[in-house]
Formats: sequence, structure tokens, C-alpha cells
Amino acid sequence: MEQNKIEQKHKVIVYTTPTCPYCVTLKAFLDEHQIPYEHKDASDPQVQQEMFVKCQCFSVPVIDIDGKIIVGFNRQEICAALDIKE
Repeated sequence: MEQNKIEQKHKVIVYTTPTCPYCVTLKAFLDEHQIPYEHKDASDPQVQQEMFVKCQCFSVPVIDIDGKIIVGFNRQEICAALDIKE
């Protein structure tokens, strides 16, 4: 996603792995709603450590929305944090 073309209302960081189907779903959901995000590959050991510090777990996906950590693809919680009305 080209993040420069869309005004960013929230700071969003997404931690995923290449083989996680929920990670693919999360990124597709954010793209569909035109939510810019920074992607971090949690298969990288340094990124895993960063993610663990934030959520004390190694599960993916993890989404950091303005400092609020959501583990897993919890659509309702993500929509609430991003002010998305569905």
C-alpha cells in the first residue's frame, strides 16, 4: 500500500509472518479500509523481540494502534480502535 497518498489518522504497526493466514486477512482488511500501516516481519528475531516487549507473546498477528496492542485479528476491537464503522 502506498502510505503517502492517504492521510494517516492513527499510527499503526502490524507484526506478521509470511505463513500466517490471519496476518494476510489483517493486512487485506487494513488495505480495504485504506488504513496506512508500517509492516514488520515477525519472523526476524529482532522484530520478535520488539513484539514480545510490546505484548509479552509470540503470537501473530499483533497490531499496535497508537500504542494500543491487539493480538490476533479481532475485527471488532480493531474497528473500535481505528474509528471504522462497518
